[in-house]
Amino acid sequence: MTRAALVVVVVLVLLLGLLWLFQRNLVYLPDRTRVPPAAEVLPGARDVSFTTSDGLRLAAWFLPGEHPVTVLVAGGNAGNRSHRLPLARALAAHGLPVLLMDYRGYGGNPGTPTEEGLHRDILAARAFIGDSRVVYFGESLGAAVATRLALERPPDGLVLRSPFTDLAAAGRANYPFLPVRALLWDRFPVADNIAAVRVPTVIVYGTRDTIVPPGLSRAVATAAGGQVTTVEVPGAGHNDLVLLNGPQLIGAVTDLADRIARSP
Repeated sequence: MTRAALVVVVVLVLLLGLLWLFQRNLVYLPDRTRVPPAAEVLPGARDVSFTTSDGLRLAAWFLPGEHPVTVLVAGGNAGNRSHRLPLARALAAHGLPVLLMDYRGYGGNPGTPTEEGLHRDILAARAFIGDSRVVYFGESLGAAVATRLALERPPDGLVLRSPFTDLAAAGRANYPFLPVRALLWDRFPVADNIAAVRVPTVIVYGTRDTIVPPGLSRAVATAAGGQVTTVEVPGAGHNDLVLLNGPQLIGAVTDLADRIARSP
């Protein structure tokens, strides 16, 4: 029994060691495929690029519009910007300019994703937009990226879709048998950061989200330091289309953008 117990302990330690070493392969799931030219999949859009503070040149798609408020889209941990085309098309139908960015390592971009790297990436995307009024739209992990950006470069409005309080809390929901908080390198503390954000914020989440349970999104809303509105989408799961281009989500973004446009 002692020898068997020792074997079990050794195996568990090895497994935890492997998880610790390769954890970012579980956190970041980029589609590295090079995406097609913007105009081929998004009429009126153009290919753009910008350079991060550590020298990476990142490709993105920009779709102009007549609305005075631009939407900067920070995607989740998986896929690439082509997977957010339904969102961009729905926003463009309301005249909103949209910047669909990809992080380092996503959509043919160079580099390897990390928490600090993604922050550098979205800072470069924000600089590309310039002085225009802007709404940051953050999806899941992107909600953490957008919220941190809001601390450094406050937007005119913030929309967080399926945000978690921090990455460890989301990790525990998906890997309850692991000591997630002790293992993580990247933290993404959304609830802590949003407490210092003072811009109008809208939080959208689905009631059947098993990847980011709705209680985590509601906790982010509770932690918000400024004016916050919650939009609950009944029956919606994390990857359901209704949380990409559904009427509640698109309405949340367009209503906020219209309010910003009417403000002095």
